[in-house]
Amino acid sequence: MSEQVMVTEVGPRDGLQIAAGRMPTPVKIRWIAAMAAAGLREIEVGSFVPPRVVPQMADTAEVVRATVALPSVTVLALAPNLRGAQDAYANGAHRIVIPVSVSEGHSRANLNRTPAEQIAEVARMAEWVRAQPRAMGIEAACSTAFGCSIDGVVAPAAVVAVAEGLVAAGVDSLALADTVGYAHPAQIRTLVRTVRAAVGEKLVRLHLHDTMGLGLANALAGVEEGIRQFDSALAGLGGCPFAPGASGNIVTEDLVFMLESMGLPTGTDLGALIAARAILAEGLPGETLRGGLGRAGIPRTYRLAA
Repeated sequence: MSEQVMVTEVGPRDGLQIAAGRMPTPVKIRWIAAMAAAGLREIEVGSFVPPRVVPQMADTAEVVRATVALPSVTVLALAPNLRGAQDAYANGAHRIVIPVSVSEGHSRANLNRTPAEQIAEVARMAEWVRAQPRAMGIEAACSTAFGCSIDGVVAPAAVVAVAEGLVAAGVDSLALADTVGYAHPAQIRTLVRTVRAAVGEKLVRLHLHDTMGLGLANALAGVEEGIRQFDSALAGLGGCPFAPGASGNIVTEDLVFMLESMGLPTGTDLGALIAARAILAEGLPGETLRGGLGRAGIPRTYRLAA
């Protein structure tokens, strides 16, 4: 296993959307710049949603405009509908991420739509984006793919149906999202294989949470199944405000440590990444910062992947 792995930082979006406080915009931009300087090449910097619903994302337009100028960084923004896609495009986002819940309970709680209605919205978004003069990537995340804290078990057949619908709607790529962190490694392996058999190479990414403490084990299972793109959040921030019981994303610095230690290069300076935690702490004083590397520091035996 010697292929490059893309670690996509989602802390400024998924991490902050459930935080008790609001990070000041200048600190947020400085934090994103520090993570980019540490070598992260994809960063999801915010979401184009109504501020009354997620007030932490009220400055997303300003943040996108400030960060698209960072060198060698792909700036992602979550866009749940056509209006969000239009706002992301207008402010220069390189790629949008569209949430599409597999479970109906979460879909209604999060978007006030059924999964089928959201897939139809994705088709509208893709048609609009394709008609614009500037290219903007479109990725859809199959949320609650591994289980739902509202509806419970999510059938693999339902995940396949949503994934196939999204491919037909015109997305460039797909992610499977363990929105509430219920997955285990065997389930990761089975569902990745099942969805890949249906949609092929459109499936590129896993978005994992660490609710049950299995996040890194699930990432390893994904690596073994050929996944080479993973979402994570610095210091393990994150969770969906519309998914009861959801906790933080897998920890970016711990994921990088695991991958690099295994000989899978990420292009990331782990020391600089850990240093970026200080800016996060400055912007959200009192917020719990998780992660083994943050507690223990970089082991003296650590070596970068060749």
